[in-house]
Amino acid sequence: MLSLTVSERLDLKGRAQALKPTVMIGNAGLTESVLKEIALTLKIHELIKIRILSDDRAQREAMLEAICTQLNAAPVQHIGKTLVVYQPNPDAHKIEIRKMPRHKGKKPLTKKQLGSR
Repeated sequence: MLSLTVSERLDLKGRAQALKPTVMIGNAGLTESVLKEIALTLKIHELIKIRILSDDRAQREAMLEAICTQLNAAPVQHIGKTLVVYQPNPDAHKIEIRKMPRHKGKKPLTKKQLGSR
């Protein structure tokens, strides 16, 4: 499983906000065919949203963990029934992660300062 820094995760969360879920996991759960579809979609888009229909939060967290470990992807966000997953693809390389802006040559801006911009 890949790991992201805080600034990388913040940038990816911002990019994922405009995305719509591309893969849905139904009542059958995380099957092999769903996992193949997620892998294919990650190769094309690098950053995807996954919608899960299950009401059990622990089960959704287990699915996110399984997806990220099996596909060597990074978990970006888990809000409600929506998961955001990132897997860099060197061939496509559509997404370039930006660094956090610096404030007057000093330390990086905080989340509160970034939100007011």
